Amino acid sequence: MAFFLLLWLITMVAPEKRARLSSYFKYFSLFEQGGTSFVGDTSQIFSETGEGKRKVPKEMQGNFNTKPQEFKETIKRAIEEKLSDIKDQILLDIFEGGVRIQLVDNEGNPMFDLGATNPTAIAMRILQVIGENIKHLPNLVAIEGHTDSLVYKGTSYSNWELSTERALMTRKILERFGLDSSRLTRVAGYADTMLLIKEDGKDPRNRRISIILLFPQGDKTISPPITSPHIPDQRKSFVD
Repeated sequence: MAFFLLLWLITMVAPEKRARLSSYFKYFSLFEQGGTSFVGDTSQIFSETGEGKRKVPKEMQGNFNTKPQEFKETIKRAIEEKLSDIKDQILLDIFEGGVRIQLVDNEGNPMFDLGATNPTAIAMRILQVIGENIKHLPNLVAIEGHTDSLVYKGTSYSNWELSTERALMTRKILERFGLDSSRLTRVAGYADTMLLIKEDGKDPRNRRISIILLFPQGDKTISPPITSPHIPDQRKSFVD
């Protein structure tokens, strides 16, 4: 009887609700909260992460139809249209499992006030464009802060605190531009442990923010790398 009832439901519901039906059974677990209908609006879909199951709000439900290369091209077009004057301060690259967007300092054009967490007008412009392009996607997001190797003298405040607080500030700004906080899987600072310009730790381009959009790899777990994926020469990743 249950089988024939299921067949009847499949034939009666609209195509978009059939997709929700598929998602319901794909992510169904006896150990998770129940009581929601796969015919009506589902309140949450679960994505596997290294930390367990992460809840994704209903407005961000959907299949991961956008591919990493497609998303990269979308962001690149947005940068060309709205940020062409500062596009040399934006790095884009694809790694296994995601797309990384990096906001890097140039001499005289920083993303944050020197030694502080106040974003500059340049950073706000870039983050607004990024926020507009990721807020409607279902993908999980990781945010990382990085500094150069210049050290603070005579104070207990270090590049660890600075990079972490800048990452947290970036989170707040992206949330202001529409990113739902439930999509965040990591916000962390790495000080100068992962230099962009390895031969010169004082190069201003080492001061940067990395925003990583994670894409599922078939049936693989959706999770960010423990550290930023390495690129042999990241300077070639500038948008051109």
